[in-house]
Amino acid sequence: MELSGKIIQVLEVASGQGQNGTWKRQDFILEVPGQYPKKICITIFGDKVEQFNVKQGEEVRVEADIESREFNGRWYTSVKAWKVEKAGGDMQDRMPDYDVAQNTPTSGGIDLSISEGDDLPF
Repeated sequence: MELSGKIIQVLEVASGQGQNGTWKRQDFILEVPGQYPKKICITIFGDKVEQFNVKQGEEVRVEADIESREFNGRWYTSVKAWKVEKAGGDMQDRMPDYDVAQNTPTSGGIDLSISEGDDLPF
């Protein structure tokens, strides 16, 4: 899942000793814009903690996995980031330009153009 927003808080790094060795974890709070902005606590594990080089107040794009699990009859949900990038002009330089109109069939066949009014039936 991809999320974009502003980092409003970076929490302290937590670490400990497990049966597989030492582990590290860092949480940060991402505010996702919208009519009613949402705050999401996102976790980074292991080697990605050292690679996490963004600061409070920066706009970022996060790719994460969301997982829920049961423990003693209660459900807990975690959001684990596997990629965090600063948003802005430097991302445009890395992403190739893609023209939807260039790759849309003009006659015959199925029209694959994207329409904002089309919703999925479920």
